[in-house]
Amino acid sequence: MNRLVITLLGIVAAVGGSGLVFIGVNKLFDLTENRYPRYSTIAGGLLSGGVFLLLWGNRMIDSPVAVTIIALIIGGASGFALALIEDQTQRIIVGAAAGGALGLLLGWAADETIWPSIGPVGVIVGLAVGVGLGFLVWVLKGRDPNKLTLRLLAGASFGWLLGAWVASPLRGGLPPEELETTVDLVGSRAEAFVAAIVLGLLVGVTWGYRPMPSNVQKAGIALGSRKYIFLAPALLFVGSALVIPLLRTIWLSFLSGNPNDLSPTGFSNYAELLRDPGIINFDRAGDILTSSLFWLAIIVAVGGILAGRFAGRQIGAGFSVNPGNLSLMAGGVVLLLFAVFTNIRGTIPNNLWWILSVITFAVTLGLAVAVLADRSKGENIAKSLIFLPMAISFVGASIIWRLIYIARPPQDPQSGVLNSLWVMVGEWSNSGVTRTIVTIVLLVFISGFLYLAWRGWQAGSTGILAASLALIAGLGWLIYQFQGPGIGGFETSEFQGAMRTIADPILFIQEGPWNNFWMMVVFIWIQTGFAMVIFSAAIKAVPEDLLEAARIDGATESQTFWRVTIPQIYPTIGVVVTTLIVQTLKIFDIPKVMTNGNFDTQVLANEMWERAFTQLDFGMGSAVAVLLFIAVLPVMAINIRRMQRERLG
Repeated sequence: MNRLVITLLGIVAAVGGSGLVFIGVNKLFDLTENRYPRYSTIAGGLLSGGVFLLLWGNRMIDSPVAVTIIALIIGGASGFALALIEDQTQRIIVGAAAGGALGLLLGWAADETIWPSIGPVGVIVGLAVGVGLGFLVWVLKGRDPNKLTLRLLAGASFGWLLGAWVASPLRGGLPPEELETTVDLVGSRAEAFVAAIVLGLLVGVTWGYRPMPSNVQKAGIALGSRKYIFLAPALLFVGSALVIPLLRTIWLSFLSGNPNDLSPTGFSNYAELLRDPGIINFDRAGDILTSSLFWLAIIVAVGGILAGRFAGRQIGAGFSVNPGNLSLMAGGVVLLLFAVFTNIRGTIPNNLWWILSVITFAVTLGLAVAVLADRSKGENIAKSLIFLPMAISFVGASIIWRLIYIARPPQDPQSGVLNSLWVMVGEWSNSGVTRTIVTIVLLVFISGFLYLAWRGWQAGSTGILAASLALIAGLGWLIYQFQGPGIGGFETSEFQGAMRTIADPILFIQEGPWNNFWMMVVFIWIQTGFAMVIFSAAIKAVPEDLLEAARIDGATESQTFWRVTIPQIYPTIGVVVTTLIVQTLKIFDIPKVMTNGNFDTQVLANEMWERAFTQLDFGMGSAVAVLLFIAVLPVMAINIRRMQRERLG
């Protein structure tokens, strides 16, 4: 009950606080027209106090309460003074004085872990980059000659921050002979004072250089602020919960992992990660060309190419692309990548394998179910059952599937569903009567698929023909296994001079590298329902006129689906694929619960957790987090570009 009360009070406080902040900010900008000094005083205090509050929240300053209050007072006083002074020289002096005071305060209060080691190369490069960016902004903003100096000053401020503070940990990987000609890597308080005071002066001069706004500009501030007020809560949340921690994580990735001695190490954390055989290991790369998966991939892909050539000759073309041969070629590519990931091991290959498997199977199964269930009897029931796993947490789903995969000792009855079935099939393959019955049943299925292949040949449908032949080949292999070496969870071994048959369960979770794929099945099981719901809504939104026109022109249902429906839902497929890529890249719960990264099943998110919070190596854990962030960036960029195109088109 106490926790419930605390939760409710937290919700009320959050909602009430957000409302008060929203109203307060509106009232603050209402002061710009008639009470500008009061507005400038409050804004200056909040701005400087807010910066030190963020530093406080990230544990970058000592004596945070007193320092934040002093910063708020300095910012408020400078804001009041700048609201009364119109002379530009005096405004620059006031701004420089306030900025220098805040810089002095920061240098005095800066925690030892963020003392910078100022190097001339870093400062020069940082200033050059900052001034260049300021000039670029000036060009893009219309080349107003009155704002050139202001843009360059703002760029120089950013450049000093970049060169004096951010570049400091990047110097940690220098060779010893180069370190002897530079300053020590461990920064001093004197350097912290220099870096902070210069930064404060540059920011203060930039702020003071801005002219006193006219009455018209003050009214424009009040009017133009409304859009930022509505965006402010989201921007504040994103900044405090995402941007600031991201910048701090990047900073930590260039430091040593010892929490008691976070000294700069440069890029050594990243170099160590890439050299770690647990991250990526090419020792078995030569086995790719000899693996059965590789040759199966070649056979399937070549079959798709031959089917395309055959279909092309029927219509007088060199090659014809249709769903059948395209599926075979795509299947060959997927099998080829499986052959790569089962031999090139490590955390990064595991993540890539997760992406490939989830995208391939979740998207394909979701689309297939959405199409087959569309406008059929029991559509809602079928979709509800398939969507149901989405209501289960990843932890709950992992526990369920771990019980399904569990393998008991051979002498004990198997309680796992899959191993129980596997052992049952083994019993069948070791029983003469049952083996004969299963073989007859399989032959009946082969006969049916032979008839289906013949009909596909007559109709010129290479897709039906290829699928039927593939199923016939699979059933033929099963018959060979039943009649020959046997199949299933039983093996024959010698015990006390006599041969006996014992159970042989599969260690789904312990045996690599396929234990990775069995964990992927859990995620696919969950995400298939998500893909199905999105695809189903998109398919129902396809204009009926287009489908009717295709049918009138003589298109079959298959041709209508592939030539009309699929092109219409391309944007939706893109949304589902990019969403699943992001979710798969940061997958954590399933490997954590099922194996905790053991048995060669580690992924990036779990690697980050282990390094940072188990081994307490915050530098290495932050480096893994940055790698994960870099991996997500291209997908997010594609999503943003797609949304922009949809908005413009």
